[in-house]
Amino acid sequence: MQASPTLTVPEDLWPVADFFFRGLGPEINLNNAGEATSLFQSFFWLYLTTVILTVITFKLGFAKKLPLLKNVVVYTVLVIGTFLLTLMLGLNLPLAESLIVTAVVLGLYRLRLSRERNGNQA
Repeated sequence: MQASPTLTVPEDLWPVADFFFRGLGPEINLNNAGEATSLFQSFFWLYLTTVILTVITFKLGFAKKLPLLKNVVVYTVLVIGTFLLTLMLGLNLPLAESLIVTAVVLGLYRLRLSRERNGNQA
């Protein structure tokens, strides 16, 4: 007796993951090309969102002026690491939501810092 190639989609996804995986249903038949394509597209959009938020967070909080080759290496490692994190934790933990909050906090910090620097220069 063979196990059927189905994948169960959790019902209690975090909001961003739920937005992308909405409409897939509770189970995905991996033999059905349409359902498998929808699954991979949903994962791709979640991954792309996570990469964009990770780059924004990195740029706002941690990036320093680097030569071009070092920049390419840093962002390549960031993209690969984000893929692994999204694959392992993207559906189980609020990864994208945490990055949104982090980007907002770092953005507000940068805004306040620049206003403070401009006020001291005047």
